[in-house]
Amino acid sequence: MIRSIVWFTTDLRLLDNETLVRAIAKSDEILPVYCFDESHFITTDFGLEKTGKFRTQFLIESLKDLDNNLRAIGSGLIVVKGNPEKELLEIAEKYNAQKVFTKKQVGYEEIITQKKVMKALEKINCLVEIFDTSQLHKTDNLPFEIKQVPDVFTEFKIRVEKKGKIGEVFSQPEFIHSPLIEKTVWPTSKDLGVSDCLYDSRAAIKFIGGETAGKKRAHTYLTETHAIATYKNTRNGLIGENYSSKFSAWLALGCLSPKIIYKEIQKYETEHLANESTYWLVFELLWRDYFAFMTEKYPVQYFKIEGIKKNKTISNQHTEKVFQSWCNGQTANDFINANMIELNLTGFMSNRGRQNVASYLCHDLKLDWRYGAAYFEQQLIDYDVSSNWCNWAYIAGVGNNPRGISVFNIEKQANEYDKNESYRKLWLHKQ
Repeated sequence: MIRSIVWFTTDLRLLDNETLVRAIAKSDEILPVYCFDESHFITTDFGLEKTGKFRTQFLIESLKDLDNNLRAIGSGLIVVKGNPEKELLEIAEKYNAQKVFTKKQVGYEEIITQKKVMKALEKINCLVEIFDTSQLHKTDNLPFEIKQVPDVFTEFKIRVEKKGKIGEVFSQPEFIHSPLIEKTVWPTSKDLGVSDCLYDSRAAIKFIGGETAGKKRAHTYLTETHAIATYKNTRNGLIGENYSSKFSAWLALGCLSPKIIYKEIQKYETEHLANESTYWLVFELLWRDYFAFMTEKYPVQYFKIEGIKKNKTISNQHTEKVFQSWCNGQTANDFINANMIELNLTGFMSNRGRQNVASYLCHDLKLDWRYGAAYFEQQLIDYDVSSNWCNWAYIAGVGNNPRGISVFNIEKQANEYDKNESYRKLWLHKQ
């Protein structure tokens, strides 16, 4: 009998999960496993939490939903905490598992962890199979090798739209054969060393983790409200649930796959209309793909101050007092402050806000951009390693910006996107 582990990481779903489908096809019994990696709950070299309270809560909710969905089809989720290489080895030995199926990683630290797991499992001749499940396009379906991915997005987009291939969605399994999996004992945020978070009624949306909530959000945005039809015009908004899709948190943990969203957009275009807005959401998914491939191309550089611009001299210095004023929304600029307060109280910020606060830290305060990226890593409910670090490098002028640098005129931005100061009034007014 072949018994296999499915090691879930940031692919917390049943629909369009190739890893799970392949494991079921090649195995007699499946052991779904998630490991709370203790290295994800440390203080980083920047003096910040690697995983903050908002993302921790969203993660726990997502895992509980995954467990419920697995149990509904005959299985369940084994949840452990520690070093993945140690914990997965112990589970493989306990259940006599011959294989581990898992998703491909692109982040530098995540790749190292995956390699450690593979090395540990070699000791018991347990093989690891890896599947590319997180992007719209698989690496193998690109019209070029990873090392040849263009450093300018426009060139990437043109070539991928012309010759790239998007695969079919993998159906959700109807039944999974598993040994008896005991009821899960769930860690709390406190168990993971993270404080609890409270919901703020001013939040643009109430994020609830899990595939079930992710599907509901996709249905609401794409079908119920038809908000996608005006996305290109509203995407720079600051207040409200539907100025943007808000899919990012579910995409980051893999509760939704980008292929599912793409297919639903195609369906919307067939049944309702196709316009610039429907295209623009796919365009944003292409950006997400692009940054994942760039992280794979440059596995270390995006985490260095010089980024991928090897010959560029960065003069920015870190001043803790100034940095804390930015973090706490106590700068000399009220638009920046409002955005940072929203981030601190909800774990979310609009794309327009993110670009402005990043530009302000890099070019007005002249701080080391990596501290801003690390603070986002701590705070954001939708943190994604590639999107976060590549976007910050772009704004800092050491990433994929063909213009070299992006300096925002914050006052002009505030007047254009918060003309009546309604956003600033919302967040600068104490509740």
